[in-house]
Amino acid sequence: MINKLNILLKQPQKIYHTDDLRILWGIIKPTTLHQTISRLIKKGVLIKIYKGFYSIIPITDLDPVELGFRLINRFCYLTTETVLAQNGIINQSPNKITFVSNISKKITIDGNTFLYRKLNDKYLYDSNGISVQTNGVLVASVVRAKSDMLYFQPNYYFDKKL
Repeated sequence: MINKLNILLKQPQKIYHTDDLRILWGIIKPTTLHQTISRLIKKGVLIKIYKGFYSIIPITDLDPVELGFRLINRFCYLTTETVLAQNGIINQSPNKITFVSNISKKITIDGNTFLYRKLNDKYLYDSNGISVQTNGVLVASVVRAKSDMLYFQPNYYFDKKL
């Protein structure tokens, strides 16, 4: 158990999916993996955030954007209302953190609501206007976020012009 804990503590990331833990620890048998995870949860080393999603630090200490980015465990990027509000293009602060992905889903964790909108693959995987933050989170530029918003709501009103 100590070895598994040391492996986790040496990692730069603090958030893990079940498959991440399986690969890090080299565990093949699902029952062994789930027993190991259960033991570490009971010891307070792992914190269950969501089904199959864990952290080694308290949820309140996690960056909400990174949490939302890693939550669905598939390609996504931060965009639409969140990016537009952060950059003053819309005045109303969104009550959710918005991403696009290849699924539509809404998940609330610890007071944060994450909204994932399904974007056509043709646009989703086009890397123009998407940058990578130091924590690995993909973020749309203002121009890309505005284009994404118009994709979902063609008549959307922007408070400020680009």
